[in-house]
This record gives sequence, structure tokens and C-alpha cells, in this order.
Amino acid sequence: MNARLFIVMGVAGCGKSTVGDGVAQKFDGTFLEGDAFHPQSNIDKMSKGEALTDEDRWPWLEIVATEMSANAGLVFTGCSALKKSYREFISKKAGENVLFIYLDGSKELIAKRMSQRTGHFMPTSLLDSQFDTLEIPTDDELKILVDISGSTQDIINTICERLQPIVNTSTKIQATKEDVI
Repeated sequence: MNARLFIVMGVAGCGKSTVGDGVAQKFDGTFLEGDAFHPQSNIDKMSKGEALTDEDRWPWLEIVATEMSANAGLVFTGCSALKKSYREFISKKAGENVLFIYLDGSKELIAKRMSQRTGHFMPTSLLDSQFDTLEIPTDDELKILVDISGSTQDIINTICERLQPIVNTSTKIQATKEDVI
């Protein structure tokens, strides 16, 4: 299995941005903040404590997939990707393998972390709707599941260890394609 596109996924407050950026730095890759691609209407809705619908999410997910595939090299993106249908959509729109890194944590742990962060539009009140929507990746998906109960650095190190063989394979494949051109 090879992949150069990775989505660090999970419910709000699980650490997608911090962890995704840390992993991208370790692999000298690009990190994309999925929240930056939300239209203002989505941000306004979530800021008011209203959960997004599928209709709100589809255009955003298309932008996420397009932006990922438009970047060269290894690309890590923070994106909730809560439903299997969203992950399938992203992979199809990207036009290549996308490996999903699911940050797995309890509602209590994530609520505690959300209550400690500042400056984010997603209120803690929407955490229940996030867990209600969540479909944990299954064995028929390209994924790794990572427990987030440890420190941020432990989480990043665990992901990097698990991705190392995949990233090495992807880098070799890219080098071969570049050598041929």
C-alpha cells in the first residue's frame, strides 16, 4: 500500500491541527488546515452552535480533496472526515489513495481539551453531534487508529513510526516517476 495524501481525522478537539502539523514537519511534508477551507456560512453556523448537515459538508470536502491533490509531495490535512461516505468522497475526488489517521479518544478527554483551547469557532456544545455523526474507520479503509490519551509528542511519534514504511514506499515511487520524466 502506498499513499502520499493523509488526513488526520476525528471529532472536534481531538488534536487534528496540532498533530497533523507535527507529523507533516517530521516528514518534511505539507500541512493543510481543513478548517481554513470551510465557507463562511459553515463557520457562522458552527459558531452559533448549529451542527453542519451533509449538504453543508459536501462542498467543503470537495475543496479539501482538491487542495490536497494539488500539492506535490507528502500532504497531511486536518479534516474531521467523520463518515465513511465522506472519506470515500475525499479519496475519489483526490484521485489517489488517501490514508486516514483516526485520532481516537473518549468524549470526556476531548471535552476537557476543547474547554482549554481558545480562539476556535467550534463550541464544546457541538461535541455530542460530532460523536453522533462519527463512523470509526473500518478494516476495508486505508487507515490507522491512534489513541490520543498520551502527550502530543507521544501521539506524533506513534503516528510517525506507523507511517514510516508507507512514507518510504511513497517517496521511492515519486522518485521513480521523476526519474522517468
